[in-house]
Amino acid sequence: MKRIVFHIDVNSAFLSWEAVYRLCHLGGRVDLREEVAAVGGDMAMRHGIILAKSIPAKKYHIQTGESITEALQKCPKLKLVPPNYGLYEKCSSAFMEILRQYSPCVEQYSIDEAFVDMTGTESLWGEPVVAANRIRGQIRKELGFTVNVGVSENKLLAKMASDFQKPDRVHTLWKQEIEEKMWPLPVSDLFFVGRATTKKLFNMGIHTIGELAKTDPAILKSHLKKHGEVIWGFANGMDVSIVQSEAPANKGYGNSTTIAFDVTDASTAKMVLLALAETVGTRLRAAGVRAEVIAVGIKSFELKYASHQMTLTNATNITIEIHRCACQLFDALWDGAPIRHLGIHTSRIKDNMDMRQLDMFDTTDYEKLECMDETVDKIRRRYGNDSVKRAVFIGSRIDHMSGGISREKRSVDYKKVTVE
Repeated sequence: MKRIVFHIDVNSAFLSWEAVYRLCHLGGRVDLREEVAAVGGDMAMRHGIILAKSIPAKKYHIQTGESITEALQKCPKLKLVPPNYGLYEKCSSAFMEILRQYSPCVEQYSIDEAFVDMTGTESLWGEPVVAANRIRGQIRKELGFTVNVGVSENKLLAKMASDFQKPDRVHTLWKQEIEEKMWPLPVSDLFFVGRATTKKLFNMGIHTIGELAKTDPAILKSHLKKHGEVIWGFANGMDVSIVQSEAPANKGYGNSTTIAFDVTDASTAKMVLLALAETVGTRLRAAGVRAEVIAVGIKSFELKYASHQMTLTNATNITIEIHRCACQLFDALWDGAPIRHLGIHTSRIKDNMDMRQLDMFDTTDYEKLECMDETVDKIRRRYGNDSVKRAVFIGSRIDHMSGGISREKRSVDYKKVTVE
């Protein structure tokens, strides 16, 4: 039986979801998707980057990930709206629920895109293109936003197809269509080919996906190592990965935060690390795992990044222990330059087995610390994250649970926002 895989991608997701919410729930009359508009972070909090843009904004070469300052230089009349991740999560959930009506095998790839294995569903939903148009139409009718659907026999080609002409389209990219539809595209459009790889390929005289596909893989391996073989396979439409309805276990947990002001003293930096340890520890405990490797990353005010890591004798998910290790790494790493961004990351994740190597010189009551963390987690789950706060954070400018999606991005007070 021929495999059939769909890749469904929401068009300008954050902006589309904001536009639909304003039109359908706030009485708005202007569709942001038809304006030169973008979703952007809070410049006052130093989160000032473009998170999503409308299709008309592309004419001004505004790019996702660039600073708001750069975007406004390209288009001074750019209409900016604040992010609302609480809304995005609800829209994403509704989007995924519709996809699961068509197949039990749905892999959520990100908040706004998913793979669906449609193999063997022709008797239910018709031929692949018919089924894809049915999904596309149902999402537009019931949820108000549009999607692109890529149709192929593997995940790679389905994803490439969904990136063809937008918005609100269905595209196929079967293996027999690769030469016509994919090979003429610039090599930078190929999945897994980033800026650095693109530059190396250009230096080799490779500018299109077709040229990459026809290059001797041995030559690519000599320049790009294993990655060269991988992208050569992708250029030829090769992909053996399957659609996974259950997400694989995380190989690491981490959080980072951009601080609203430059940190110039160690005590403040270590408060930020404590706030990050709170959220990282909470995530580890919620997943029922412990981490054996702790890493700390520092980005200076000049955007220079450095990191250190250490391997623990005993894997842990205890907040205070994570913080203690992070502070040791920080002391060894920091050169005194003003700090813009801090992060804590963990790896070598172990199952939550309550085993610890005995140390006759360590008098710490780890069982007591674990019970305290578990109790705090229960209180926060029931009454909210702010129901329990360490005293050191009272009156501080630092959020006591930092990292991930910041508070100002989780909701929007629309009473303070002009909705046209």
